[in-house]
Amino acid sequence: MDNSQEAKKKYQDLVEGMAPKSKLLSDCLKAFFVGGAICTFGQAITNVLMNFGVGKENAGTYTSIILVFLGVFFTGLGWYGKLGKHAGAGSAVPITGFANAMAAPAIEYKSEGLVLGMAAKMFTVAGPVIVYGTLTSMIVGIIYYFIK
Repeated sequence: MDNSQEAKKKYQDLVEGMAPKSKLLSDCLKAFFVGGAICTFGQAITNVLMNFGVGKENAGTYTSIILVFLGVFFTGLGWYGKLGKHAGAGSAVPITGFANAMAAPAIEYKSEGLVLGMAAKMFTVAGPVIVYGTLTSMIVGIIYYFIK
């Protein structure tokens, strides 16, 4: 083994020793239970609204609005970021995660002004999601049109 290969091997051993150990099972369980709790809470909101006589479609709309509001509200209080550090995708995937992705950069960059700070940075994370979500829905719609 020459010097460069030996140095690469030592470096690889050092990296493996310093890298955090994978907690895949634990992380997956946290994401599952937190995401499930958020979705269960959303379903509870829908059920309460429907029990008060709101139609199913409107109850779903109101539930989305309430969850987005709560996501932004808890982001503003600094709680959603803490939840996200522990729950990972469990807090990022539901609609509350999208609200957090919109609000967090806006809050972080508010000192740079309304236009170049909040407004410009608000879409740094959510912008690509909106663009590719719209593009994907268009492609699926075109495929559906030709299949039908």
